[in-house]
Amino acid sequence: MTHTDLIPSRRGWLALSPMIVFLTLYVAVSAMIGDFYKMPIAVALTAASAWGIGVVMRGSLSDRIGVFSRAAGHSDILYMIWIFVLAGAFASMAKEIGAVDATVALTLRVFPPQMLLPGMFLAACFISLSVGTSVGTVVALAPLAAEMAGAAGAPTAMYVAAVIGGAFFGDNLSFISDTTIAATRTQGCRMDEKFRANIRIVAPAALVSFIAYVFIGSDFTTAMPGLSPAAATPWLIAPYLLIIALAVAGINVAIVLSAGIAATFALGLAGGHDALTLCGYMGAGIDSMGNLIIIITLMAAGLLGVIKSAGGIDYLLQRLTARISGARGAQACVAALVGIVNLCTANNTVAIITTGAISRDIAHTYGITPRKTASLLDTASCIVQALIPYGAQTLLATALAGISPAAPWPYMVYPWALAVSVGISVAWVRKKREK
Repeated sequence: MTHTDLIPSRRGWLALSPMIVFLTLYVAVSAMIGDFYKMPIAVALTAASAWGIGVVMRGSLSDRIGVFSRAAGHSDILYMIWIFVLAGAFASMAKEIGAVDATVALTLRVFPPQMLLPGMFLAACFISLSVGTSVGTVVALAPLAAEMAGAAGAPTAMYVAAVIGGAFFGDNLSFISDTTIAATRTQGCRMDEKFRANIRIVAPAALVSFIAYVFIGSDFTTAMPGLSPAAATPWLIAPYLLIIALAVAGINVAIVLSAGIAATFALGLAGGHDALTLCGYMGAGIDSMGNLIIIITLMAAGLLGVIKSAGGIDYLLQRLTARISGARGAQACVAALVGIVNLCTANNTVAIITTGAISRDIAHTYGITPRKTASLLDTASCIVQALIPYGAQTLLATALAGISPAAPWPYMVYPWALAVSVGISVAWVRKKREK
């Protein structure tokens, strides 16, 4: 960035102010009153968007609204909404025909009660590592997590948090993850090199999380309340087995969900449900997504488009790279850079692509290997994406489980363990420059 490109502090902070308004209304207000259920995310996003369009942006009102609308209507956002719609339809119909109860009952027969929570975390780790996507993992496991939590007499948010954490394990580590591909391509290193650098950071955090969930899960006992007669019908687990098998095979998540819907519909017909009733179940599931998750996704995407258009992302890059001292500071800057941009964009892949080039320059200047920089970009972005309540994965998981997006926060063991692991990795910098 040249001197003529520098953004004045006043204009830079003004460009970032919509995000500050949102965080103040949602996070700060909720923290002050001690209740994250009181302030709806959609209201905070609406107020921040109005501030961005009305105060921050320049030009005619139609042009400013156009910027917001184009960002909200981006093809990636609309594709995500398609996933939400299909996920809602599948989850609702599978629950109503008894597939969820059957799957939970079988799981409870196989695993001891104290291993349900860590088992859910391990399942999410395995599936996400296989499919390379946190969204696909959440789709497969979040409805089951909610039912298992009820059967174990545990908070639903606890099990959902285990699924979200495990989902980001694979999102961060898998060779076919879009974040892995983005990180390695922007840094110019091979995937196996990044994997070796990454596993040293990720493995300790995953082990700590598993042990923590063993102890946490041991406090709850299985009561199996309220399971329907369908719980005794093991063939009803077929839709979930199909979803998991197709996901592990690497099939596109939209196709996976469509196949799951078709299989569940067929099972419903075979079980005595009529077609219109099954369509009603699907409609109810789609409606449950539209009232919260789809609206929040559109509002957040539009808001972030306003911030980027006003120069907020460029100002962040400018400020964070202004004062770097030594290899340790350079690594900390790369991690902070992608983390803060992810906080603003709510998309870890976009955050990596946005900060990739400047991170590569920083790494070259301070002697950081491409594999380490790629690992830091991927890991730091996944930590933030897992923790923000307006991220797509958290919105989807909590909508499928029927809880608030803020509810899993107290139980998010893995992202915090991973943050500590990244901090240790950054602090432990070899004094000799890596070749």
